[in-house]
Amino acid sequence: MKKVVVNDKMQNGYFYFLSEIPGSNFHKEFSPELTPKEMLNMGVFGGKYINDCQSEYPKNWFINARTSNFQKDVNLNFYKVNASLPLSVWKEKGWIYKDDPRGWFQWYCRYFMGRRIPEEDLRQIKRWKAMKRHIGAIKKNCQLGDLNCRKKQRQALLHWAYDSRKI
Repeated sequence: MKKVVVNDKMQNGYFYFLSEIPGSNFHKEFSPELTPKEMLNMGVFGGKYINDCQSEYPKNWFINARTSNFQKDVNLNFYKVNASLPLSVWKEKGWIYKDDPRGWFQWYCRYFMGRRIPEEDLRQIKRWKAMKRHIGAIKKNCQLGDLNCRKKQRQALLHWAYDSRKI
């Protein structure tokens, strides 16, 4: 097992172990349509999410990533809209796991790399599955392939590794 040590703006001295090969052996109920690299390349979170912790992940994730060195820029998002709640809201709602202070995407990146925390993985997979409700709303209200319809919902789905370009 490979040990990963994290030292960034939100975690210092935190470490975890990778027990799976990156991108493999996902839970049977978890089948994201996009990898973290694909999400970063498309444009998520206004380009400001894991900028200060890039050393934790493969360098090739960031070659074509749409990132901002300064502040969040919704124009970097694939759908050019803000579909994020502030981290303070996530904390208030109890959605943040102590070992992943940045939220679901951080959990997904680490899960993708091979970290497994069975109880937390199940909680996050349940949250991921709950996002499917937005797919139904897009299918009900939009023409197939109309990427200008319900852009905020489409961006939100992108933040959760769903590819709404297919809807």
